[in-house]
Amino acid sequence: MVARAVSKYIRVSPYKLRPYADVIRGYSVQKAYAWLKTCAVKRTDPLIKTLVSAYANAKFKNPELDSMDKVFVKEIRVDQGPIVRYFKPAAMGRAAPQRKRMSHILIVVDKKQS
Repeated sequence: MVARAVSKYIRVSPYKLRPYADVIRGYSVQKAYAWLKTCAVKRTDPLIKTLVSAYANAKFKNPELDSMDKVFVKEIRVDQGPIVRYFKPAAMGRAAPQRKRMSHILIVVDKKQS
């Protein structure tokens, strides 16, 4: 039983999200959710929402799952999305190019082997 959830076009750079994704890889959903909730960083919100969505998808596929402890994070990927490019004024009348990066998050959860 494998379930997945995808979030696209997240307005946070993937370089800032990947360290959090690396920590929760392999954790149970309960432990990963608790760890992300204790992080006092706003950029973990998309990871929490995607993790809860993946668990809900797993519960929909397999109704006898009654707790988050029975499911673990099998795969988590944070990929680069499109880049919004724009210009801001710089010194001496120049234009400085700016890049706002976006992310795509994929979380795959699976049932623990008993």
